Order: sequence, then C-alpha cells, then structure tokens
Amino acid sequence: MQPSNLPTIFSITESELDLDDLLAQVTLTSTGAAAIFAGMVRGETKRGDAHQTEYLEYESYIPMAEAKMKQVADEIRKKWPVIEGIAIVQRIGRLYPKTPTVLIICTAAHRDTGVFDAARYGIDRLKEIVPVWKKEIGPDGEEWVEGDYIPQPGE
Repeated sequence: MQPSNLPTIFSITESELDLDDLLAQVTLTSTGAAAIFAGMVRGETKRGDAHQTEYLEYESYIPMAEAKMKQVADEIRKKWPVIEGIAIVQRIGRLYPKTPTVLIICTAAHRDTGVFDAARYGIDRLKEIVPVWKKEIGPDGEEWVEGDYIPQPGE
C-alpha cells in the first residue's frame, strides 16, 4: 500500500480524546501491533522544581500546528516505511490533572518493526516543532511553560 493510502490523522481539538476511536481509524486488517503514547496533565510534579498544578491551559495556532503534525507523520513514514497507521492528536483548552492531552499512535504488522521507536519519535518531534503552548496554573500562580527547542530555518 502506498503511503498516501495509509491512514494518517493529525489534529488539534478541544474535544475529549477517544483512544479506541483513534486506534480503530489507524488499524488495518494487516495490523498486528500498535504503539501508543498518551501524555497526561500531572497534578503533582516531583522532578526538578516540585509543585502542584490545578490545571493547564493549552493554546495553539491550529493551521500551522496541523501542518507541522503532517510533517511529523511524513518524517515517521520516511524513517519507518513499514508503519501502517499514524495518529497525532493534541487537545487544547483547560485541562485538569489525569486528563489525556496528547495521543500518538503508530501501527504496523509486527511489534519488531520499529513501531515503538516511531511513536517515541512522534511525541519528541511534536514537542520540538508543533506550535502548542501551555500555561500552568497552580496554588502559587500561573506560568507559561517553555520548551527547550529553538526551530532551525526550514523546520
């Protein structure tokens, strides 16, 4: 099957993320493995500057974010041609602890085809190049959370 015929989903949404629905959309009859990464809102951060979070507010420039998500999916397909389905979905809005904020799903015929690495690559690249911003609100105030990545020309 050509990459253009393989299921690829990328979206920014305010709706609740539905893992079962997304998985069904990127699963083919030949699929035998799915690697899934789910990012969640933490209510308690223990690493680094330990603190409590009441909720996060996610924002995005949706047209650019979805174009960058497509770029991530294209990069995955180039690095792992055996990947069958890809879903990259980021939720925006006000999200409370224990709520999924992002889902990355990669499917393939077998688990030993790089499907785990592809999903890991998907979340790492999303964090690097997709314009999504989050503000953390806690008992001590609010703060925009900055990432470490600085885009290079052409990215």
